[in-house]
Amino acid sequence: MAGHSTHEITRLLQAWGDGDERALERLMPLVYEELRQAAHRYMAREAPGHTLQTTALVNEVYLRLAGVRRGLWKDRAHFFALCAKLMRRILTDFARSRRSLKRGGRAPHVALDEALLVSQGPQADLLALDEALERLEVFDHRKSRVVELRFYGGLSEQQTADVLHVSPATVQREWRFAKDWLFSELRNVHADGA
Repeated sequence: MAGHSTHEITRLLQAWGDGDERALERLMPLVYEELRQAAHRYMAREAPGHTLQTTALVNEVYLRLAGVRRGLWKDRAHFFALCAKLMRRILTDFARSRRSLKRGGRAPHVALDEALLVSQGPQADLLALDEALERLEVFDHRKSRVVELRFYGGLSEQQTADVLHVSPATVQREWRFAKDWLFSELRNVHADGA
């Protein structure tokens, strides 16, 4: 985002939230590269041969953003949190559609590397991860949001802390807990043969 101030992005987000449809068009070039990098970081975790590409993921986020009527964000950090949630939904929807298209086929697998897991473990199915995140959300909404923002959105600890209005130390602690909890859940799913 070199050369573009946070204030300019926030101003465009506010204008968009106030109903200025053209503000999104002016905003996207300013945030495109950051969204592409977040999508690329996520897609790098996907199994080789995944048919959804980084650019397609960002374009789909843009299309879904265009359908948003009112701003669900307060600032740049909240905007990227919304984008992280959209990426999660898009990837989960894509995995479900791939699975349903192939009779008995398996969805693409995402490797939950050390960025998500403390130790190397079995590959986890993207749908199983989404279901585990939904269970975590019932148990602890904020920890689920930490995973969504860090894993899907590629936000740093500080950015995640800004979105959630907590300290970076809290994000770090909840990230560690959530990784362990998800690893346990996914290991149990894998052991049960699901």
